[in-house]
Amino acid sequence: MRASESKEPSRHQFPCGQCGALLVYAPGTEFLECVYCKHKEPVPSLLTQIQEHDFRSALNELVAARRTDAVRQPIQVTNCDACGASFEFDNDIHSGECPYCGHAIVLETGAEKLLKPKSLLPFKITEAQAKQHFRGWIKRLWFAPNGIKKYARDDNRLSGVYLPNWTYDSHTDTNYVGERGDAYQVPQKVVQVIDGKRVVRTVMVTKIRWIPVRGTVARFFDDVLVGASRSLPRQITDRLQPWDLENLVPYQEQYLSGFGSQAYQVELDEGFEYARETMNSIIRGDIARDIGGDAQRIHRFDTRHSGTTFKHILLPLWTAGFRFKDKAFHFVVNGRTGKVQGERPYSPWKIGVAIVIGIILVVAGVYLFDYYSQYQQTNPVRMPQITPGYRY
Repeated sequence: MRASESKEPSRHQFPCGQCGALLVYAPGTEFLECVYCKHKEPVPSLLTQIQEHDFRSALNELVAARRTDAVRQPIQVTNCDACGASFEFDNDIHSGECPYCGHAIVLETGAEKLLKPKSLLPFKITEAQAKQHFRGWIKRLWFAPNGIKKYARDDNRLSGVYLPNWTYDSHTDTNYVGERGDAYQVPQKVVQVIDGKRVVRTVMVTKIRWIPVRGTVARFFDDVLVGASRSLPRQITDRLQPWDLENLVPYQEQYLSGFGSQAYQVELDEGFEYARETMNSIIRGDIARDIGGDAQRIHRFDTRHSGTTFKHILLPLWTAGFRFKDKAFHFVVNGRTGKVQGERPYSPWKIGVAIVIGIILVVAGVYLFDYYSQYQQTNPVRMPQITPGYRY
């Protein structure tokens, strides 16, 4: 089949055993729930263990697949069992709603992707709870315009979506070259002005003695998390951490029913480069501690990775946006903890007032300090004289 040809990926819909409508996953539970009759059915329990996968082997498989042109980009055409409509899904989306009747549909996880998600964190907080966290976030924003609160209305609908992520485990051994700095003090003569007179005084000055060093540090990194979606800015999604990755469950389509889900857009090897940056910042701290002393200089270091493994996981987010003064702002809510991150407007008037108040406080502080210093010079504190033999 050519890449331009369409094909129908396997799809999953979960009919209600009581009224025949379709079931969706109920956040914070282990059940699918009918949105009409509220009938519930349990999500099947799997005893499958969450496994790590060898990073190098997966890269070799991906290279081989590209050489044989095995990885295709087909148009995902599917049918809805509820209304019978036929429609296309975006290639990066593998769960969502029928555009005609709104019923939940879960497709095969990234039909054109060789690597499939094997585990996920189900939604834990509901849409209503996510709205409460958003309203609290809005109220706590510094320098926000006064009128922004009315844009956090209850009728604003949030979209639940599972975003793809990579996690990486790796053992690292790092050789480094640098310098250790040890502080010592030497006397030094300085000229100071005291009571209007130039006085030469001797003070102790701290200096650093640098000694060349080299060494090796080792560290095992566990579950370094890297977002694999490009639909949201990385600086926003990264600040949603921490995630309770110890509670990952095996991937099941039931958890996606009623929610959107994306296939990864950041490739496995590209994600590892982001992970290396995170690891290197931590390794630098290890090197500084290993060098010791009062100061450190790191000239260069070389890190070897071994036993590197990865997981492809899905993490839950509530996402939405609002418009304020003809400008769009987006925000996301961690679907497990309720932590909110996003774009926000600022009030120039409030910032200007804060700057003016800050300047006034600084000027007042300088004035009071000068006034006190002059007062001390003109009214020195006199110590009482003690007369020998007199009992106070």
